[in-house]
Amino acid sequence: MFKASFLAFVLAAVVPGHSLPSITGPTKTPSTATGRLPALGWNSWNAYGCNINEAKVVAAANQFISLGLKSAGYQYVNIDDCWPLKARDSKTKRIVPDPSKFPDGISGVATQVHNLGLKIGIYSDAGTNTCAGYPGSLGNEAIDAATFNDWGIDYLKYDNCNVPSNWTDASSPPGGDWYNSNSAIRYRQMTAALDSVSRPIQFELCIWGQANVWQWGSRVGHSWRMGGDASATWSYITSVINTNSQHLSSVNFFSHNDMDMMEIGNGALTTQEQRTHFAAWAFMKSPILLGTDLSKLSSAQLAIIKNAELLAFHQDSNVGTPAKPFTAFSGMPSTSPPEYYSGTSSKGVHVFIINTSGSTATKTFTFSSVPGLGTSGNFKVHDMWAGTDLSGTHAASSTFSVSVAPHDTVAYFISKA
Repeated sequence: MFKASFLAFVLAAVVPGHSLPSITGPTKTPSTATGRLPALGWNSWNAYGCNINEAKVVAAANQFISLGLKSAGYQYVNIDDCWPLKARDSKTKRIVPDPSKFPDGISGVATQVHNLGLKIGIYSDAGTNTCAGYPGSLGNEAIDAATFNDWGIDYLKYDNCNVPSNWTDASSPPGGDWYNSNSAIRYRQMTAALDSVSRPIQFELCIWGQANVWQWGSRVGHSWRMGGDASATWSYITSVINTNSQHLSSVNFFSHNDMDMMEIGNGALTTQEQRTHFAAWAFMKSPILLGTDLSKLSSAQLAIIKNAELLAFHQDSNVGTPAKPFTAFSGMPSTSPPEYYSGTSSKGVHVFIINTSGSTATKTFTFSSVPGLGTSGNFKVHDMWAGTDLSGTHAASSTFSVSVAPHDTVAYFISKA
C-alpha cells in the first residue's frame, strides 16, 4: 500500500499528465435545472459507432419530428465517441471537432438541433482518452465544460476508459465510502466544472456499474450506468434487468440507474423481447436513449417506443420512484431476474410481468398482494400496451391470470371498479 501511494506521488510530481487525486475532491452537486426525469432521446453509438457525422445527427433530429418521437416526449439527440480530432488545439487546449465529420462544428449542429425544439448531447471520458482513443477530459474538466457550454450542449455522457493507474481504486474506498473513491472523484471533478458554467447540462456517469455508483451517483450526476455496454440480445436484457432490480431504491427524481441504450431496431430481438426491453427501461425509470438508425424502424417498433402509457409512467412528474419486485402470490418461486413488478404513478397502481422463460407461460397475481391496492373492494384491469380496459371486475381476494408469450412483458393499470 505504501509503495503504491509513493509511486502515485512520484508520478504526480515528475510525469506529465499524472496528477495525485485530492483527499476529498470537489463536493459540488449536479444541476437541479435539468435531469429531474429520466432522459428520453437518441444516441449515435449503437447505430453508427465511430462512423458518425453531422448529416447523420441532423437526420436523426429531423426524424424525431417526422416519426412523432418529439411529440411522444423524446428530446435529446446525443453524439457519442469519435467526434473530435485526435489532438487538442495546441494553444487553447480545447477539444476540436473533426471538420471532415462536422463541417459546421458541434455548435453549428447544436443550433440546428435547437431550432427543431430539441436538445443535444456530447461525449467525453473521465480518463486521458476516450474508449476509441480521442482526447479525454481528465485534468481538463474546466476547459471542456466551458467548451461544451459555449457550443450549446445540454447533455454529457462521460465514459470510463483509459484511466491512469494512480486514479484507479483499491478494493475498498477510504472510510468505506465509495463517494471518496478515486473513481467518484474523477467524476466529481467534472460535476464541479459543469457547476461553473451557465448552461444546465445533464450529466450521465458512464461508469459501467463500478465503484458501487448507485450509492453516490445522485450526489455527482443525474444518471449512471449499471453495467457494461448493451447488446441486442435477450441475455443482455435479462442480465441488466436483474442487476438493476437489486438497486431500485436509488431511483427517484434527479436520480436514475441507467441500463444503457435501447437496442430496438438492432440484431434479431423478437417483437416480444423488444417489448420487454422497452417496458423494463420504462417501469424501472432508466434513461431511454434509442440506439438505431431511426429511418429503419418498423411501424411495430415505433408503436413500442411511442407507447403513451408506458412513457407516462416513465415521465411522471409527481412520482419519481420506479416499479419494484413484489411477491405476487403466496409461495411464488423466485426467478432471476424477478418477473413481477408493481409501482405507483399519478394515476394509481400498476403491475408489470415479464415472462423470462422461452415458452408461453401463465402468470398469476393476487390483487391483495399488489402493494397499494388494499385488501378490500373490487378492481378493474387496464392493458397499457393496448390502451383498453379488460372486461370484468375482480375482488381483492381473487387472482388474475394471463398467458404471456415467451420473453414478453404485460403491463397493467389497476384501479377501483
